[in-house]
Amino acid sequence: HSVGAANTAALVAVNTTLAPCCAALVVFAARALVFEPRRLDVGAMCNGILAGLVSITGPCGFVRPFEAIIIGLLGGCVYQLASMAMQRARFDDVVDAFAVHGACGLWGLVAAGLFGDPKEGLGGNGFFYSGNQLQTQMFAALLIILWVGGLSIIAFFILRRVGLLRLGDDIQEAGADVAEHLPKRAYSFLEQNEVKPFHASELA
Repeated sequence: HSVGAANTAALVAVNTTLAPCCAALVVFAARALVFEPRRLDVGAMCNGILAGLVSITGPCGFVRPFEAIIIGLLGGCVYQLASMAMQRARFDDVVDAFAVHGACGLWGLVAAGLFGDPKEGLGGNGFFYSGNQLQTQMFAALLIILWVGGLSIIAFFILRRVGLLRLGDDIQEAGADVAEHLPKRAYSFLEQNEVKPFHASELA
C-alpha cells in the first residue's frame, strides 16, 4: 500500500458519502414539496440514496468532493424524472430499477467525462477542464445500451413466449411477498394496524 492509494481510498469514501446524501435530499424534497401527491416518501428517499451511489460510482476516484455533490444533486434529479417517465409510459417497474440503475448509471458514465480536473492529479480528464474523456464515455454508453438492450429484448421475448414474463393478476393483487416469499408473519402487523400516509402539510 502507498500514500497515494490511501488518499484515493479516502477520496472515494468521501465522494460516495456526499453524492448519495445529496441525491436523497433532492428526491425527498421533490416528493414532499413539488410533485403530487406531495408526501414524505421514505421509500423514494432510499432509492435516492441508491441513485446517488450509482451516479458517483464511475467517477468517484477522479473528482473532488464539490463535484461529487453536484453529481449527486443531478443524480437525484435524473432519478426523479426517470421514475416519472416510467410511470407515465406505463412500464411495470415497481421498484424503479431502471430509474436507479439505468438512468443514473448512464448519468454516472457521462459525469465521468464531464468532471475531473487533470491538474488535480486524480486521473480525471473532464470536458469542463478541456479534457477529452467525454467522447470515450459517450461511446461506452452507446455500446452498453446496445448490448444490454439487445440481450434484454431476446430474454424478455423468450420469457413472454413461455408465459414467465410476469406474475398472474391474482398474485399481483395479493402481493408477491405474500404469495412467493416466507415468512408471511413478517407482514402480520399490517393486518392489525392501518398505516396512514403522512402529508407534508401536517408539519405546518
